[in-house]
Amino acid sequence: MKNIRKLILGALALVAAGTVHAQDIHFSQFYETPLFRNPALAGIVNGDYRVQAVYRSQWNSVANAYKTISANAEYKLKVGGGDNYATIGMQVFHDEAGSSSMQTLHILPAVNFHKSLSSVRNLYLSAGFMGGVVQRRIDRSKITTNNTFDNGTDGEPLATNGYRYFDGSAGLSLNGGFGENVDNSFVLGVAMHHLTRPKNTFFQSSAIELAPKYVLSGALKLGMAENTNLIMHSDVVVQDKSQYLIGGLLYNMKFGPDMDMPDLMLSAGAFVRWNDALIPTVKAEYKGLAFGLSYDVNISKLKTSSLGRGGFELSLTFVGFRRNVDNSSLNAMHCPRF
Repeated sequence: MKNIRKLILGALALVAAGTVHAQDIHFSQFYETPLFRNPALAGIVNGDYRVQAVYRSQWNSVANAYKTISANAEYKLKVGGGDNYATIGMQVFHDEAGSSSMQTLHILPAVNFHKSLSSVRNLYLSAGFMGGVVQRRIDRSKITTNNTFDNGTDGEPLATNGYRYFDGSAGLSLNGGFGENVDNSFVLGVAMHHLTRPKNTFFQSSAIELAPKYVLSGALKLGMAENTNLIMHSDVVVQDKSQYLIGGLLYNMKFGPDMDMPDLMLSAGAFVRWNDALIPTVKAEYKGLAFGLSYDVNISKLKTSSLGRGGFELSLTFVGFRRNVDNSSLNAMHCPRF
């Protein structure tokens, strides 16, 4: 039974490594990975800089956990004498999947330009690009297939234990405020990933390419009262024949003497990844430092095997302003605070 289990997991790992239309990494707290969604979302934050990290652990109940770490940093600079800005950033991913220890590392620098369309309404159009190196490796000693039992080797036609490629993304976004309430704001974005259609396989076949991925993103913040907001996030992702929709709501409460810059904010809500998971979520932010926690409750066809357990995510975000007020966006660029 143990050997059969290893056989199944090894086969799944090889299929995942060589599938033409394999899906990319995904996060339940997707709104905490802005560059991963769209490089044109870099710098759309109420601050001069932002540092974020997200840790995801998935499928503990089915096999060895899939572990993913995302880290990104952004720094916003004023451009010229107007209200235009540019953001430079970096996105790093590390993913380890299943019993074969298939590892993927992304190192992706990014740049985003924000063009002011209306200083009165704080309306900005942004165009961003992200590109860098992706490296993938697999530990063949941990793969068990039928050939292993026949002759002691895995016997699979793998050309290499690892490979790397250049990948790129580009996107546009529009963000601003609306209505009488200063908390009312929105973000809309569209992005295309895998511009280079890189070859993506451990097998000897050279025809396998990573299909382009298209992401339509949206966020809406509505001021309900002086100290409460309703925040909505959603993504629609299409990659060749695969697609998914994720969206949900957070109810946000502010605490402190200044409701425009509150000392403490607490949020709670839920998201749904369509036909896959229900995701209860909580978040706390204190003076620019935010902590988020979510858990996937599996509602897909795998819920019987997984006992309804999907995975949990932890996120950590820090946002701040430069001390030099003259070069800061503190009193000039009012981005949505989601």
